[in-house]
Amino acid sequence: FPFFFSCRNQEIANVEDQTHVRDLEDIRNTGKLHVVTDFNSINYFIYKGKPMGFQYELLQELSDYLNIEIEVSVNNDLEKNFHDLLHGDVDLIASNLTISKERKNIIDFTLPHSQTRQVLVQKIPGVKKPFTEEKHLIRNPLELSGKTIYVQKNSSHAQRLRNLSEEIGEKINVVEVPIETEQLIRMVARGEIEYTAADEDIALVINSYFPELDVETAISFTINQAWAVRKTSIDLKKEIDLWMDQFKHSRQYAMLYYKYFKSNRIAGMVKSDYYYPETGRISPYDIYFMQEAEKIGWDWRLLASMVYQESRFNPDAVSWAGAFGLMQLMPTTATRFGVDENSSPVAQIRAGVRFIHWLDMQFDDYIQDKNERIKFILAAYNIGPGHVFDAMRLAEKYGKDPAIWEDNVEFFLLKKAEPEFFTDEVVKNGYARGTETYKYVKDIMYRYNHYQNIAESIDLAQSLQ
Repeated sequence: FPFFFSCRNQEIANVEDQTHVRDLEDIRNTGKLHVVTDFNSINYFIYKGKPMGFQYELLQELSDYLNIEIEVSVNNDLEKNFHDLLHGDVDLIASNLTISKERKNIIDFTLPHSQTRQVLVQKIPGVKKPFTEEKHLIRNPLELSGKTIYVQKNSSHAQRLRNLSEEIGEKINVVEVPIETEQLIRMVARGEIEYTAADEDIALVINSYFPELDVETAISFTINQAWAVRKTSIDLKKEIDLWMDQFKHSRQYAMLYYKYFKSNRIAGMVKSDYYYPETGRISPYDIYFMQEAEKIGWDWRLLASMVYQESRFNPDAVSWAGAFGLMQLMPTTATRFGVDENSSPVAQIRAGVRFIHWLDMQFDDYIQDKNERIKFILAAYNIGPGHVFDAMRLAEKYGKDPAIWEDNVEFFLLKKAEPEFFTDEVVKNGYARGTETYKYVKDIMYRYNHYQNIAESIDLAQSLQ
């Protein structure tokens, strides 16, 4: 059994005693709900630079309902996720967790977000050797006697197969491995293992682009799938249940479920060069982001998030104001850094990075924290450094920290649209509509967090080999 079902009950009880009783009120006070989900081609992934996925979109809907920012982390290790939940490191596990009596002894489940059943994943005989040649498809669970089935460690599939072994009175060799179920399905398709078990809705989606697989043999009845919270998070569970009960009966939910589990869209995405789970690429320009970001000490994923915000990775993009290219440089700025509308995408990226470096130097003496300075640079890239310095002066005048962006300088950048503030004597650059810049910085940092979750921090020297 997984650790949370084992004889270590006293240790788990101690964890419960020591865990911070962080419930909805505490979450609202901090302004963030900490969530962990799993990374795969259905629940949470990147496609053409955009975070997507069934669990991801459910969480966005929940965030809107609660009016709380959701901070998403990713981990495909179920044991680690339960550990982090019990220790208060996350508030919610948002994935396809099977509700079971054993698990309910330790954690609480929300109302189910979906239903499915468990199926055997096997290869159609004669399709892509080696394992299935001369074999037939298993249709009767009795035929699993003596078979070896690989499943994700600590998954409900492992327990179901053990129960099935008891039911048929025969030994089924269940091998638990620290590999996510989707990857195990791919291993069956490649002929590396003979069998795995999976949730039917996910197996059917993956089957759409691996037609050599068979997923028709059920090994369970219909089961409920839900999210998990701590038993101490009573109000959080109650609020999520209220929302889930309403949302599951909405047209939005029906469309969301269809999008990820019923349409052929995922199969089409998989064939794209920029479907990250398959290709490991966010955009056509990843290698150039790596090269140029290294020159200014930035994470390449941050630069990629910024370029997505500017142009959606379209080198031919032109704004209503005349900004052009991947980096959306205005003509005067572009000329200053040696590019024009006919310059190559690589030259545009280099010019944009040189502009970022110039902005970095403007704020270097005022903001010592490099990570904090990044937000000021992003804001200045969008609205100009003069308006950002105005907001810094206003922050200092009104007792806020001029070297902190969130809730400090960003607040006064928003205020620069009001006469009381843009006519203040410390303001040198007049009126500014700061709402766009406020959203610009927030969106880039938000997407960067998702890129960090999913895209690897690649060593440039390695990537060039």
